[in-house]
Order: sequence, then structure tokens, then C-alpha cells
Amino acid sequence: MREVRKRKNSIKEAILRHLYDNIKLYLIVIIILVIGITVGVVFINNINVDGAEEIKNYITDFINQLKQGYHVDTGELLRKSLSDNLILIVTMWLLGSTVVGIPIVLGIVLFRGFCIGYSLSAIIASLGVQKGILFFLTTIFLQNLIFIPVILCMTISCIKLYKSIMKDRRRENIKVEIIRHTLVSIMLGLLLIIAAFIESYVSTNLLMLSINFF
Repeated sequence: MREVRKRKNSIKEAILRHLYDNIKLYLIVIIILVIGITVGVVFINNINVDGAEEIKNYITDFINQLKQGYHVDTGELLRKSLSDNLILIVTMWLLGSTVVGIPIVLGIVLFRGFCIGYSLSAIIASLGVQKGILFFLTTIFLQNLIFIPVILCMTISCIKLYKSIMKDRRRENIKVEIIRHTLVSIMLGLLLIIAAFIESYVSTNLLMLSINFF
């Protein structure tokens, strides 16, 4: 029991130390994410009438299908989510490892923020504030509690690799830093696998339990 507590404390200390050492980088990346969210919200709020109606019809049709007994294939959803998440983490690993891919990595953060802002605004515009927020919480929110921190951490890992290589271009240092970046990517990839299971089973079941509210 004492060993477990020590491990928990050491993990907690390592996380806090990591956040403290990289607080400026995290603030920059979070600002980029927030900018993406804001752009997504503004985009929906300024979309033309036909586009807004199309989005509303898509969401309401999906909800009506679920109410009528449409079965969500959770196995297929899991397969797709796992595929998308693992492709994303591998892509970010490659971009970070090539060093010159840092702007693209930051672009990925911006795009993910845009997707969140776009989705939330579209749902609220279609269902209203209360129902929209509930729909967002049951379909998108839970997996993003893991997904967003993972993307932020992966971006920081890419930036740290870039800064370290620029500071010390010796082959030994580059090798060590790429190994570190790879290990971080593997751990974050495992968290994305968990996020995929949450999206496919937990979020789906929560949506089905609350579907009659919409």
C-alpha cells in the first residue's frame, strides 16, 4: 500500500513538474486552441441560412432515427475512432520528429479547436441551449476530456524536440530526444485508445439513455 502511494505521489510530482517547466508553451498552445474554438463559433454564427438549415436537418434527422430504434454500430464506431486517433498520433509523431513539421502540428491544434467550436455551436443552434449542451455532453465532451490534453501534451513534446535539437545538434542528443519523443507518443497513444472506447461505448450509451429528452 505504501509503495502504491509512493508511485502515485511520484507520478503526481512528475506531472506537476512537467507543467511548471513548460507552462509558457502550454499557454501558447492553449491560446491557439481557443482561437480555433472561437473561429468555429464565429463560422457557424455567420453561416448562410441554407447552410444552417442543412446542419439543423442533419442533427434532427439523426436524433429522430435514434428515437425510432436506429442501432449505432459501436464496433464500427470503435474501429473508426481507433483508426483516426492512432493515425493522428503517428502523424504528429512524424511531424515532430522531422522538426520542420512544427507549424503543421500547431495547425492541427487550431483545427481541433475549430471542430469543437463548430460542433458545439451547430448543436446549440439546432437544439437550443439546454438540449444542445446536453447533446454535446453525451456525444463529444467525455472523450475530449482525454483527447484535448493528449493533443496539447503531444504538441509540447514536438516543440521540446525541436528546441532541443536546435540547441544541441549532436547525433547522440538527437537520438535521445527522438527516443523520448517516441515514448511520450506511445503513452499518449494509449490514452487515445481509452478515449476511443469512451466515445464508442460510454458516450453512445449516454446518448441512447437521454435520447427521448431531445
